[in-house]
Amino acid sequence: MGNLIQQKLTQGQSVLGPFMKLPSPAVVEIMGLAGFDYVIIDCEHGPLNVLQAEEMVRAAELTGISPVIRVSDKDPVMISRALDIGAAAVQVPQICCKKDAEDVVKAAKFAPIGERGVCRYVRAAKYTAIEKQEYFQKANKETMVIIHIEGEEGVTNIDEILTVKGIDVIFLGPYDLSQSLGLPGQVDHPKVVEKMKEVAKKAKEKNIAVGTFVDHTDAAAKWMELGVQYISYSVDVGILYEKCREVVQQMKTK
Repeated sequence: MGNLIQQKLTQGQSVLGPFMKLPSPAVVEIMGLAGFDYVIIDCEHGPLNVLQAEEMVRAAELTGISPVIRVSDKDPVMISRALDIGAAAVQVPQICCKKDAEDVVKAAKFAPIGERGVCRYVRAAKYTAIEKQEYFQKANKETMVIIHIEGEEGVTNIDEILTVKGIDVIFLGPYDLSQSLGLPGQVDHPKVVEKMKEVAKKAKEKNIAVGTFVDHTDAAAKWMELGVQYISYSVDVGILYEKCREVVQQMKTK
């Protein structure tokens, strides 16, 4: 199928998907059946381990959506393991400078682009069913690199970060950014929004897709109008809680 996120973003379309904290392939399947384009399997915040993440990747592929894995930091081993189990994209938090971005690309791409550890005895290579040179070329072409700009330092250094080749999406983390600006949780504060718009504008000028996290549909519409294509809508546990609470409140008032 190739990388469905990559295909849609290249065509100028927007993509939508939630973060996943529950170690459940079934919930991933449900998200796919509901019509999301991708899921972000969250190995930074939450209890997920590599084996659980692998099963969730399979579930995403089963329903025709793209599995993205957010690793906990830019450690090359973590990035390699996420890609080895079949992630279509790796999402890396807390990128603050040009070197951080360069390190992520090096870890995510094989030579001559990067320095990703070479092993074809992995799920991503169909356990050697893919011819080795084809696998290395396909991985370099289709594996996406998504980096988080979510601190004041990253915003300050965005011009240099955007010169790094191999970055597919600049993901703006509003909650961490709000904390970095001394406004924890105030994601709609004008100062936070201004910084996000500043980064988004610069990224779009470089023809790099922009993403962000939203926890209500009005915010999603606002950012999409501003050209943000990669929209992460809420989290599986939040979606489940909100719907359950809505049902309970409706039933108890009858």
